[in-house]
Amino acid sequence: MLWIILTAAAAPLQVARNALQRGLIGDAGPWGATLVRFLFGLPFSISIFALVALLTHGAQPQFGWPFFSAILIGATAQVAATAALLLAMHRSGFAVATFMQQSSLPLGAVVGLVLFHDALGGAKWAGIAATTLGLAVLSWPKPEDTRGATLGSLFGLASGLAFAFALNGYRQAGLALEPQHPIFAATAGVVVAQTYQTLLLGSALAIWRPAALRAVAASWRQSLGAGFCGAAASACWFAALAMA
Repeated sequence: MLWIILTAAAAPLQVARNALQRGLIGDAGPWGATLVRFLFGLPFSISIFALVALLTHGAQPQFGWPFFSAILIGATAQVAATAALLLAMHRSGFAVATFMQQSSLPLGAVVGLVLFHDALGGAKWAGIAATTLGLAVLSWPKPEDTRGATLGSLFGLASGLAFAFALNGYRQAGLALEPQHPIFAATAGVVVAQTYQTLLLGSALAIWRPAALRAVAASWRQSLGAGFCGAAASACWFAALAMA
């Protein structure tokens, strides 16, 4: 049942990361702010994996095509999901964006069922429905926060769908790498994913928006906080997904 503890730990870390990223969206733009969580999270991810690898005995990772294809799909979807979430926050505010992002839970279950035949029983579907309803009630925006929120809501829904693909991609990657040692597989997956995401976004911004890279570099102090929260949250999420 360790996955419950890891999920509970990931949630506040994710909220903190989102709040810190939102403050960086000005000069850096949504893609620069998205880069922050990967670039500045990578040193923390490597440190976490090094510690886990040191404490894990008997792991036999399978760094083959099933792992790399799943991790690349998850990492690419996460980049798109993060950028869409930041755009939703920018267009409609934190409340509307957070509310619409809750769609990632039922959509994640549907994607897992359709693409990976990850079937759930009736009780689990009922749990997903109840949890989604509870999250919707808790994050329901105030009436004054919903004015002109149509575009932001669409970005929030797109973020939820992309996160659904990311969650399933990361789950499959952990199972392909080392199913007997899920925390080892999870932290290794975070390192590979964030390395790819950093290279992808960093190269794109260097070509099309070098000013965004300069803005990211200038905000390195605040970015370290977002990077740490993002790395820790991802490690917890990856491990929980590999376990349950």
